[in-house]
Amino acid sequence: MRPTTVTARNPLRWFVLVLGAFLAAAALLLSSPGAAFAANDDSSEEDLPYSIIVNVRSGGEPVEGATIAVSGGGFETEGETDDAGRATIGVPDKETTWTLELVESSLPSGADAPDDFEFTQEATFGAGSSVTKNFTLVAAERQTTSFFDQFLSRAVNGLNFGLMLALAAIGLSLVFGTTGLSNFAHGEMVTFGALMALLFSTGVGWSIWIAIPLAVILSAAFGYSMDAGLWRPLRRKGLGTVQLMIVSIGLSLALRYVYQMFVGGGTQQLPGAITQSIPGLGPIRLSVTDVISMGVSIVVIGVFAWWLMRTRIGRATRAVSDNPSLAAASGIDVDGVVRIVWIVAAALAGLSGVLWAYFRPGIRWDMGTSILLLIFAAVTLGGLGTAFGALIGSIIVGLLVEVSTLWIPSDLKYVGALVVLIVILLFRPQGILGRRERIG
Repeated sequence: MRPTTVTARNPLRWFVLVLGAFLAAAALLLSSPGAAFAANDDSSEEDLPYSIIVNVRSGGEPVEGATIAVSGGGFETEGETDDAGRATIGVPDKETTWTLELVESSLPSGADAPDDFEFTQEATFGAGSSVTKNFTLVAAERQTTSFFDQFLSRAVNGLNFGLMLALAAIGLSLVFGTTGLSNFAHGEMVTFGALMALLFSTGVGWSIWIAIPLAVILSAAFGYSMDAGLWRPLRRKGLGTVQLMIVSIGLSLALRYVYQMFVGGGTQQLPGAITQSIPGLGPIRLSVTDVISMGVSIVVIGVFAWWLMRTRIGRATRAVSDNPSLAAASGIDVDGVVRIVWIVAAALAGLSGVLWAYFRPGIRWDMGTSILLLIFAAVTLGGLGTAFGALIGSIIVGLLVEVSTLWIPSDLKYVGALVVLIVILLFRPQGILGRRERIG
């Protein structure tokens, strides 16, 4: 008689143990004295509780080395601007009206002030503990950009965003195609990949080129554990798609606040998040990170397309997506295929999270949730359950989100993509590459 393992008797317990191991490792690293994975330390070296921030600029450029004298209430101090043209000066109280003086003799050569320039200002505090004042020697010349240049620049950014979005949307579409599940926890899988990259790069101190592959591998393991410990047992109990969708919503909320518990509510940065723009591209502003992100997305999507179309497992995945019952009757291990789909979907979502962290830039506990509706929009627009439809839908959504800011405020750019989705579905409910029988 074949012995029964603990995993076979209670896969949910196995899933909880694996997830607990991930979180315990993160907690151990977070609690170490040298870990920088927790909230950034913004504490000032000054003992004074209040600060006056002074910016000195000339012609739109920062002025370095300028001296700012601060006086008031019998207290006097001074500060010097850094390479960003900023000086942060501590003061003992916020009730005094402070007098700021830009010392003219401290201005570097080439930063001359006009004859009518006011070298003194007064600063009063409001409800906060800091106040900002600006000294502008010469106003910057206003530069205008043509509509075509703006359109071209935002279209390239939209393509970059769309490719990143496609990595997450393809995985979500695969899961829906093989299981019928609309996984609302997919956004947390995106966040998981970014957090693992942050953990190994900033927390452990490893190179980002090592941290990113590890984050993708752990994301794939996370997808495996979720299917083995949660989704497969629920499917075997005969739960319908609505019940499974509700479970995914609960899982999304649980994971989201677990993330917040460990990383806090602030924004963390991955190494190399800010890089210089590549010169010689005209109106297009692309950094080295943007080019690498687009290149990685294209290569990964190409490899995935080859896997889906040319390999035996890929053909089995398409067969299960088309008709699970017929695929099972043909001898295909449907549960095995679904398990592989969860692994691939989680790995793609984790990589998407890393690229999304560089595109934003920054990592937050709810970063995956912020683009979840766009991922669903891309999948629905391209056609439910079709991987290539998700790719096309993602690129369209990415372009719409970025280009639409030429006409609407940036705060509404996500809404514009969803409006276009509704309009398209009114005329083609099955999506671009979807089939009518998939509706409902």
